[in-house]
Amino acid sequence: MKINYSKLEKKININLKNKDLLIRSLTHKSFDRSNNYEKIEFLGDRVLGLIIAKKLLEIYPNEKEGILDKKFASLVNKITCLEIAKSINLQNYILIFNPKNKFVDIEDKVLSDGCEALIGAIYLEKGFNITEKVILDLWREKIKESVITQIDAKTKLQEYSLKKFKKLPIYKIISDTGPRHKPIFRIAVRLHNTKFYNGEGKSKQEAEQNAALFCLNNNLK
Repeated sequence: MKINYSKLEKKININLKNKDLLIRSLTHKSFDRSNNYEKIEFLGDRVLGLIIAKKLLEIYPNEKEGILDKKFASLVNKITCLEIAKSINLQNYILIFNPKNKFVDIEDKVLSDGCEALIGAIYLEKGFNITEKVILDLWREKIKESVITQIDAKTKLQEYSLKKFKKLPIYKIISDTGPRHKPIFRIAVRLHNTKFYNGEGKSKQEAEQNAALFCLNNNLK
């Protein structure tokens, strides 16, 4: 089945002359072990981080580093990349091993990685300024929604766990230390057949959110 990449280019408002580079950025290693998106994804991840960090400093010049760090994490993590990928229907353009040429439900990890690889390809051909414009256009609403607190990772983890394993995540308290007026909670969470992922916070709720976010990011990689 021939893929019409021009539809994707129209969605992101850019035309890549090097179609081989574009196709490579959307090729999973199961389809081609030597000519796939892995190294371009590595680059795209760094380019995305640089552009989002630069934008946050422009928007919040007087904000504390800790708060900027939370905003940054919520904008560049695998969950957000997955949502951006779905918003441009990236699943329609990924080349993945499919011997029977039937519909393949592409994994979330592949889509989020493909999003970063596409960014890497745009940067390699068009340079920083155009890549910055593409990213800020795609992330416009996400940047508007950026908040001080973490995204509701517990809800997202529960949805992911139910969809993938038909089971709820399991939380447990690891420790409750510090003085009564300034406690530090450590909570761990795991999914079916995974290890526990720890999170810390000044409340149980914050620790659970941090543990859930850590678990999500590791299981979408």
